[in-house]
Amino acid sequence: MKYVVRITKNSLKGIAKLSWKDKVTLSKLIDDLAELGPVLPQYPHYSRLTRNTYHCHLSYHWVACWRCEDGECRVEVYYVGSRESAPY
Repeated sequence: MKYVVRITKNSLKGIAKLSWKDKVTLSKLIDDLAELGPVLPQYPHYSRLTRNTYHCHLSYHWVACWRCEDGECRVEVYYVGSRESAPY
């Protein structure tokens, strides 16, 4: 099953601050979200935050957070940025 991945405007601002290496990691994450869905335990420090929200570390300082409503084929990346400012 394919998922549609949407990236919020807030996330785009955070992506602009990432290093090239972290952008490559994020790109792989987005590809995996589209192919495999929101549950990706193979990523570093991946965890389920609530019933519909998840996060993982892109590197030591940077994280990505996403949500997926039950029964939908849409994933929304709602935060990309520093782990100190992460919304969890």
